[in-house]
Amino acid sequence: MLKRAREAYAQINGQTAPYYGLAAAIAIAVPLLAGSVSGHAAQGSMTALGAYLVALRAPEGPYGARARDLAVGVLMVAIGAGVGGVLAGHTWPTVIVVPPLIALGVAVPRIGATAGLAVLLSAIRPPSADVIGTGLLELVGGLLTAGLLLAPWPARRLRPLREALTEAANAVAEALDAVAQDVGAPDPGPLDDVELTDPGLLAVARKPDWEKCRRGASEALTAARATFRLYRTGRGRSDPTRPERLIDALSRVLHETVTLQAVVEAARNYPPDREWELETRTAVSALAARLRLLAGAVETSGDAPLGGEESGAVRRLGRAVEQIRRAGLAGDEDLVAVSLIGQVRRSVDRIAGEVASARRIIAGGLRIGFGPPRMPGTPHPLSGLERLRKAVRTRSPLFRQVARVFLTAVVSMTLAAALRLPHGHWMTITAMLSLRASYGETIERALQRAGGTAAGSVVAALLLTLAPDEPVIVLTVFCFALAGFALRPVNFAYWALFGTPLTMMLLDFSTPADWRTAGERIALTVAGTLLSFLAVRLLWPTGHHERLPAKLARMLSQHAALVRTTADVIGGERVRLPHDTIVAAGRAAESVDETATRLGHERLPDTELITRLKTVVRSAHRVRDHLIAVARISREKAVDTGPVPEILDRLADQLEEAATALEEPPGKGAPEASSPVRELEEELAALDDHLATLTRRRRAEITSGVDRDEFTPLRQALLQVSGTRHTIRSLRRDTGRLIDGALTAVSPSASAP
Repeated sequence: MLKRAREAYAQINGQTAPYYGLAAAIAIAVPLLAGSVSGHAAQGSMTALGAYLVALRAPEGPYGARARDLAVGVLMVAIGAGVGGVLAGHTWPTVIVVPPLIALGVAVPRIGATAGLAVLLSAIRPPSADVIGTGLLELVGGLLTAGLLLAPWPARRLRPLREALTEAANAVAEALDAVAQDVGAPDPGPLDDVELTDPGLLAVARKPDWEKCRRGASEALTAARATFRLYRTGRGRSDPTRPERLIDALSRVLHETVTLQAVVEAARNYPPDREWELETRTAVSALAARLRLLAGAVETSGDAPLGGEESGAVRRLGRAVEQIRRAGLAGDEDLVAVSLIGQVRRSVDRIAGEVASARRIIAGGLRIGFGPPRMPGTPHPLSGLERLRKAVRTRSPLFRQVARVFLTAVVSMTLAAALRLPHGHWMTITAMLSLRASYGETIERALQRAGGTAAGSVVAALLLTLAPDEPVIVLTVFCFALAGFALRPVNFAYWALFGTPLTMMLLDFSTPADWRTAGERIALTVAGTLLSFLAVRLLWPTGHHERLPAKLARMLSQHAALVRTTADVIGGERVRLPHDTIVAAGRAAESVDETATRLGHERLPDTELITRLKTVVRSAHRVRDHLIAVARISREKAVDTGPVPEILDRLADQLEEAATALEEPPGKGAPEASSPVRELEEELAALDDHLATLTRRRRAEITSGVDRDEFTPLRQALLQVSGTRHTIRSLRRDTGRLIDGALTAVSPSASAP
């Protein structure tokens, strides 16, 4: 427990948000000061409470998305204040109304905790005849917060998009660097065995992890696409905007980088010359540096340099590869090796072309139309009802969490009402905000809240005792709001520390609390923490383990569809891999990875299962990388692909059979289904024979007098098959690991088909 406490208080989850803190502090302190000066302290505290509740939403993303979120928050605060005003003085009706609202906030993230808190904090105030006036006062406070948080919109409207594009460009550059350092690199094993703690030394002593960099680049591009979709372009035409074109260019760079990494790995087995490795490493590093220049230009709105159009390092690589090609045609080098190194050059040339395209887009300016916030489409009510029925029927993890929160809120509010606790709402607030989706997250949040609340209550009581007059309290509220909201993204413990005295002063602004009140609140916070612990410990399990087979089956099915689509590309039925198919497979793998993370937060985590799931996810990422590489190597019109499409079909068969086994496990007496494994082995052997045949025919073609520089169908076939052979075998190996890992994760005694 001490270790958990140290980790909970020491972790850093994000960066400080000074403007967020300043805007929230001004929105809260100004109404308090105005009420104090005018003699209407109670009305000022109501307005400040509305500002506080809206500020709690912490909106993120583009300003259009923030505006929508804040508008929803302001509306819920106004309505909640009115409902709470009607319930004021009626304890048991409040117990009936508030818990469903708290549970609804868990089920619908757009609502969050705002509705439940607005009703609860309004219901605990003394009854008032002017319920509508109270709602309007809190509405004004919410509008004040929203206005201050959205004030930079005209000047900084594109900043979130620029940040997303900058992060995407830098992430793709890191992937390029990972490939560059992998070209001709020695075995990293000895260095990996050395334990290093200095981050600076780690950065230079260890090679970048290609899979980690590639995954980070993919996630950054996905985030950039999601960020752009939140903007209104202001254009009636369907042609893409400059930000869209830049994202597409960076995506093509990443996909070509995946291809380059696959070809470099294949060429490592046929090293006719070491000079090409040095030139390749230099050229790829230069392209990564150019991407970083472009990222800087995006971030600074064009103030940073863009760099040149041409790359001397890429030209030197071309000359080195040309020498190797001529040596191969003369019979001095292995033609397969020459073909692979030629593929390396083509991939580098294509990356250079895409980087140049991105440079031209950025040089023209990332303009985007201005318009009101884009409102999301309203789903059909029946679809929401169907999702609700499915969640109840399957007892999904979200449904279990909603039920757990609802029951905990009912118990805490019933205890407070039955025992007539004067500040019993603190127990409910602590329980509802501490109870998370898993045991580990709940313990972490409970420790942060309990420790921060205890310290904050003591600080608040001390300050209220030393400086009980209202102007000093307003200044204190401003300081605590500034620190609490600014440090809230860093660690929730900071928010508990500064937010506790802030909330105490807001709720009791006209009647300041004393040491006794602080002691009661500390005790009630501990009680709420204990309730959240008992709820996550004693109530039903989260349900992630039960849903694991379905998620694994979906992942295998999505990757099977991607494999078949790649076979269509190679067979000439498609031009390229659809982006949606790649994204769907990636999301299915990310869902499994999220489940593994959730399982790690259980009270007694199954470390073996979690490790196995992480391995499955890594295999899935490698499978997608191999398929992207195969599709892009074969992007030209295929002349003679050999058995490659059939190999991919057999791999898809294996994935589909494994998915079926996960969804519908066969009974003990079921007959053993036929497996495509033997056919796959035969097809792989046929691929080796096909490559050897192409090599002999190409040499015979050159001997017969065909110009060595002429791009004949036989030369094209040799280039394509030699480039895909190693990748296909790597694909087969990682597909086997993916299937075996998925099956053994569900049943340790199972094995791949």
